[in-house]
Amino acid sequence: MSKIIGSVATSHIPGIGGAIAKNLQHDPYWKPFFDGFIPTREWLANNPPDVVVVVYNDHGLNFFLDKMPTFAIGAAQVYISEDEGWGIPTVPPLEGDPALSWAIIEGVVQDEFDVTTCQEMLVDHAVTIPLQLLWPEGPPPVKIVPVAVNTVQHPLPSPARCLKFGQSIGRAIEAYAPALKVLVISSGGLSHQLEGERAGFINPQFDALCLNALINQPEKLTGYTTHAIVELAGSQGAEILNWITGRGIVQGVAREVLRNYHIPISNTASALQVLEQVGVPRS
Repeated sequence: MSKIIGSVATSHIPGIGGAIAKNLQHDPYWKPFFDGFIPTREWLANNPPDVVVVVYNDHGLNFFLDKMPTFAIGAAQVYISEDEGWGIPTVPPLEGDPALSWAIIEGVVQDEFDVTTCQEMLVDHAVTIPLQLLWPEGPPPVKIVPVAVNTVQHPLPSPARCLKFGQSIGRAIEAYAPALKVLVISSGGLSHQLEGERAGFINPQFDALCLNALINQPEKLTGYTTHAIVELAGSQGAEILNWITGRGIVQGVAREVLRNYHIPISNTASALQVLEQVGVPRS
């Protein structure tokens, strides 16, 4: 059966892609952020995955406000990135794992989640930037399964729904017969707001609460409504739903390998958290 190694949760700010393209990793503004990925890549080298499930939110490249699924799962052979208008380079096509995708889709539908199945799917910076951060030397040596969560167009899925959705994905992965090693990437956040009167809003206290809860008490976050999360974390801070979904995929007890929290990067509370699946059920 397949095994979930753990998860890497990280911000996906488009400016990161620009910094990578301009080789600004050692610039004083960017260095505290990029330095967090040095030990992350060391951990990854000791725990190499075969497949990465990327939980993210689309920014209009594949879905727009007129057609925004609550949950969508890619089942394509290849995923293409295109120019989003941020001025960041696109990446070469990313290889998918349709067989694993369909196993996940069948599992979550059996658990009564109505998902959008995408046999063709464009992926934006929320997918490509985390992969570049983890494998900076070139194309990632893994296949991917993209899982898109609506964090943009209200009504958003509740934190409780996202946690249950992630748990369903995790069960489907661990029931999948081929012996694959699977890494989860949770992409987005943490607190930030890019528009309106609260533009530039960051809430380090709520971010710390989320990071602590995500280790082994993600249920603490399910008591918040999506409107409360927007109030506490900003309108784009709703991307914490991706992290909650990703934590649901990691089954049972987790061990925090490392975290890095740095503010601000492009008016965003950038964060990195690496969790390792211990494999013991949580009570």
